Amino acid sequence: MLTNLYIENIAVIEKTSVDLDKGLNVLTGETGAGKSIIIDSINAVLGSRTSRDLIRNGCENAFVSAEFTQPSERAVQALAEFGFEPEDGAFILQRELKLNGSGKCRINGRPATAAVLRAAAVYLINIHGQHESYELMSPELHINYIDKLADDEKELAEYREAFGRYKALRAELDRSQYDEAERERRLDLLRYQTEELENAGMYVGEYEDLTEQRSRIENKERIAAAFSEAKELLNGGDDTDGAIQALEQASASLDGITGVYADVAPLNERLNNAVYELEDILNEIAGMSDDADSDAESLEEIEDRLDLIRRLGRKYGNTIEEMLDFLEKARAELEKLESYEENREALENDCKNAYDTAKRLAVGLSELRSATAKKFSAEVKREMSYLDMPNVELVVRQTSRELDNNGCDDIEILISTNPGEEPKPVAKIASGGELSRMMLAIKNVLADKDDIDTLIFDEVDTGISGSAAQKVGLKLKEVSRSRQVICVTHQAQIAALADNHYKIAKTVSGGKTYTSVSPLDHEGRRNELARIIGGVEITKATLDYAEEMLSQSTVIQ
Repeated sequence: MLTNLYIENIAVIEKTSVDLDKGLNVLTGETGAGKSIIIDSINAVLGSRTSRDLIRNGCENAFVSAEFTQPSERAVQALAEFGFEPEDGAFILQRELKLNGSGKCRINGRPATAAVLRAAAVYLINIHGQHESYELMSPELHINYIDKLADDEKELAEYREAFGRYKALRAELDRSQYDEAERERRLDLLRYQTEELENAGMYVGEYEDLTEQRSRIENKERIAAAFSEAKELLNGGDDTDGAIQALEQASASLDGITGVYADVAPLNERLNNAVYELEDILNEIAGMSDDADSDAESLEEIEDRLDLIRRLGRKYGNTIEEMLDFLEKARAELEKLESYEENREALENDCKNAYDTAKRLAVGLSELRSATAKKFSAEVKREMSYLDMPNVELVVRQTSRELDNNGCDDIEILISTNPGEEPKPVAKIASGGELSRMMLAIKNVLADKDDIDTLIFDEVDTGISGSAAQKVGLKLKEVSRSRQVICVTHQAQIAALADNHYKIAKTVSGGKTYTSVSPLDHEGRRNELARIIGGVEITKATLDYAEEMLSQSTVIQ
């Protein structure tokens, strides 16, 4: 639900903030007061194309903000796909327009694009007017009306799952259908690649091992000297004792007094353990020294091996892990191509079965739509007749097509507004006011199915008055019981039914024009209705009639 609209420097609006509520919200005002600017501002914040002329004269930029609270689950899911989550249960859409063209868009304070605003708007609000009835003017969207009335969400989901499986198998089959020459070329390449990698016999960690071996060889003399010095310090030389001998002598000294000084025994045991530990270290050093001396691989052999790994890495991956992964994938593809005929036959069967399943589900969906289309036509026609369009003819044209994400149907609504005329596409026949009334009729028919929270009707009263306007108002009231409705109107019969009434007024000060939007109390509504009824001169009679209309609307509510 749109709960707040803030507008700054848009056309003749310098700055205004409008708090909207649930139910039927009506905007009225004198011709030229700026009612269309409100709609233009909403369109702007919803990502529509804008002109620099929309920016108030003398200003460098303009700003519009729209706060939507209690968004539907569908809206939350859709915006989550763009990376936006509600904050305190609300989405705030903002758009800044600049004369130099470098405007900014935001959702909940985070940067967005106009395209994202447009995508988000589809799930938050519908605007219906002479230029905004995109759904009706877009035949490819008409199928959505039938699906909503059919309540075929389960059937459509089942079909789309089957169609998705068919598309995946079809794509795999297309990729597998090499001509023989191409298949042989691919086989030759894969055999060469797998053979080259298999012959290399690499293992994970080999590059690091080789690097370490190379380092040992390059520092062989330094390593040998260190080992030699360590062995001499531990085991002694020709003329000197080492650490081991010194510890053995210390142990023998303490051993001589253990009989008279029992507390020395534990210390002597520790000395003996130290001797054993140093002897073990000496043995390991000797072994490592022998290994270093007997290293069979030359530095040249190691360099050749490292060079091979680097050369293969340029072709198959940056690391040995990546190259081995490449090898596994190449082996799998090679196996597929070598058993091509057998695999293709199985894939063709799977693909055919998947298509047959999707086709069967699409036909079932089509039959359900066909039955629903008749119901849709009859109910919308009845609603439009009530809305002072008694001669309208409505036909839902359903034709077959190749399977796509929606099934096997092309659906388009055709309409005739004059007796004797053949129904034709909506875009070629209906006027702005007729489009709005048609959309109002559809929204009434789909009242329990449509999950768009906010509907805006502009010019819904074009070309009507009297009882017809009263009927349109009653239908708007009916729609507003299940969602928020915002209506710009010139008709007192419609305005009298509002739950919330706002007046758009224009003033001139200091040679500049200003437009404001203000909520009306009961007295304000009575005066505004009287103005709409009586024009420039408001009499007691028009005020009394306005009061009567408000009283009658209270009974309707």
